[in-house]
Amino acid sequence: MYGQIRFERNPHGKTKPGIEDGLGFGRHFTDHMFLLDYEEGKGWHDPRIIPYGPLSYDPAAMVFHYGQAVFEGLKAFRTESGEIQIFRPDQNAIRLNRSSERLNMPAIDEEFIVNAIRELVRVDADWVPHKQGASLYIRPFVIATEAGLGVRPSSSYSFVVIMSPVGAYYEEGLQPVKILVESHYARAVQGGTGGAKAAGNYAASLKAQVLAKEHDCAQVLWLDAIDKKSLEEVGSMNVFFKIGGDVVTPSLSGSILEGITRKSIIHLLNDWGIPVTERRISIDEIVQAYENGTLEEAFGTGTAAVVSPIGSLLWQGTPMIINEGQIGELVHKLYDTITGIQYGRIADKHDWMVTC
Repeated sequence: MYGQIRFERNPHGKTKPGIEDGLGFGRHFTDHMFLLDYEEGKGWHDPRIIPYGPLSYDPAAMVFHYGQAVFEGLKAFRTESGEIQIFRPDQNAIRLNRSSERLNMPAIDEEFIVNAIRELVRVDADWVPHKQGASLYIRPFVIATEAGLGVRPSSSYSFVVIMSPVGAYYEEGLQPVKILVESHYARAVQGGTGGAKAAGNYAASLKAQVLAKEHDCAQVLWLDAIDKKSLEEVGSMNVFFKIGGDVVTPSLSGSILEGITRKSIIHLLNDWGIPVTERRISIDEIVQAYENGTLEEAFGTGTAAVVSPIGSLLWQGTPMIINEGQIGELVHKLYDTITGIQYGRIADKHDWMVTC
């Protein structure tokens, strides 16, 4: 399908950064990248792994003007035995196509996506960090490349995969964060692109993120765009609350991205017999739970951090301190379990890991 992947080795391999240098997130990139082209009437073709480098597109390429761009994020991990494995890449392939469909972009065979990613990881296997906590971040994306200024879907696209070794998200262990409840700006609306991993969603979130930092907050908790009462996402992560022993998370209403970590956490909670409900959650309900002492834990979930404990919510100028600003028992268990599976310390009973 799409032809055999051709390979052009990078003759000028980069010096790999050491863990002690501080990898950070998305600052270093591997020696190679994967490309696949699409033309209307021809379909996807010419799969190739080539040296990492600049991409050259016409200034009138539609991605620059009309924003047809979707992306994914996933990670490869090196186990204690030295094996390299990727966390649930099939789910990223499914979601990439779901995002593309929303932006009227052509689908890519999902098995091909996974195999292309595996092949690229194998080529740059030496870039997968050996240190526990570090990993190889994988960024697949699709962009519109036709040169033209008419507002319509592009007739040509590029599918690209780049990779970056990243350090542990929490260098000093899990750290609770302070979150601003955003009551003015909106991230997405039902019927819009909130359920897709579209690049424009993230551009629209930056203004509120900067304002959050001005309030000494790490991120924002988004409310719905209509009545500003229902909780949606925290930053670019899904959000969970433990209230009175039960776990709740906003239901997927079309304006919320269906996170793969979110799906995995719901699966684990069900395995453990912990009640978890997907439903509408209002900020008033969270305030009431805080005031009556039943708000036990809150956390975001996503690829980068796995889980990010929320230590406090700043709502209308008043901070609500959760669990005395400490990390809850459930957050610890979820983090240890998922990372244990990813690094091979815990048996993968759900077949989530794919070996390269």
